[in-house]
Amino acid sequence: MTGPDAGRTGPESDPSRLIDERIRTLGGWRAETLADVRRLIHEADPDVVEECKWVKPTNPLGVPVWSHDGIVCTGEVYQRAVKVTFARGASLPDPRGLFNASLDGNVRRAIDLREGDTLDADAFKASIQAAVAENVRSRAEAGEARRGRRTT
Repeated sequence: MTGPDAGRTGPESDPSRLIDERIRTLGGWRAETLADVRRLIHEADPDVVEECKWVKPTNPLGVPVWSHDGIVCTGEVYQRAVKVTFARGASLPDPRGLFNASLDGNVRRAIDLREGDTLDADAFKASIQAAVAENVRSRAEAGEARRGRRTT
């Protein structure tokens, strides 16, 4: 392993434990919301990999990130919202109108969940599955393009 976690052992090197700690330290509705989002992500894609990225002094536990052949989504926590940002959300269908933030960009889309909001679990899991399928498709296309450029 290389990078900032190289040589680390113990709970601080286990991304799942870092996310557990993040949820524990948050408390209240934001903790419940992030925990629910996390549970739904794992239900939608049992093979998803979770990690914490973008650790900095003002955010020592980092941002929870869920990946499968690329980033699926992130879970940022703010004072008034838990923001679930889909890395390739602009390319995903949104028949139930889950995306309510970052709507102007060409790549990402987000769901801002505020205190008292109810997340449509079925629609959210369908969005996770669509994001995974988009990542798998994109990775396969990139692999084909690389193979096509090789010369023997």
